[in-house]
Amino acid sequence: MSASPAVVLLSGGLDSATALAVARERGFACHALSVDYGQRHLAELEAARHVARSGRAHEHRIMRVDLAGIGGSALTDPAIAVPEAPTSGIPVTYVPARNTIMLALALGWAEVLGAREIFIGVNVLDSSGYPDCRPEYIAAFGELARLATKAGVEGKACRIEAPLIGLTKAEIIREGTRLGVDYGETVSCYQADSAGRACGRCDACRLRRTGFAAAGIPDPTRYQPL
Repeated sequence: MSASPAVVLLSGGLDSATALAVARERGFACHALSVDYGQRHLAELEAARHVARSGRAHEHRIMRVDLAGIGGSALTDPAIAVPEAPTSGIPVTYVPARNTIMLALALGWAEVLGAREIFIGVNVLDSSGYPDCRPEYIAAFGELARLATKAGVEGKACRIEAPLIGLTKAEIIREGTRLGVDYGETVSCYQADSAGRACGRCDACRLRRTGFAAAGIPDPTRYQPL
């Protein structure tokens, strides 16, 4: 019997690589979806290609959405600096509606595939305060998926799986390591260079570095020279 399909949102970062590994362990044929949304660098999309291959995704697609045309985020507007010190409130690295748009793309593809699960690697504990990483948001989008699709109306609604949502970065790293994820292939940095090397100063780099330290696992991240 062939494996059931699932769509996995794959950014090329640490969390999404782990979510892909979790979906594979659960026995799904993983259709990985990455989104070129006009982010500051494309190194994470190249990382996603590597992760999809090593993670044995059944298929990997990259879709294009111009969120840079909306702006309002340090990740899409080069005129807004990426913070290199902790900030209060929701940081300027929040991309308006990004997870909603990505999940909507995943939902459309899932319906075409006949997939009943979408995996996303959000987590609320190490999410920098992003509102679209909260459990209540995931639950609300799941209800939208039930109401807004032919599959949902016919009683075959697609579930939104966020297996990492309550985990710390250290717990995610331990789980991914157990599953054989090569974190050296991933890119988490908000301002990585063209070779995928991390700045070591942004919030994403701080969370990643402290996560490896707390997990007691060597950090394979390639950093830019000082």
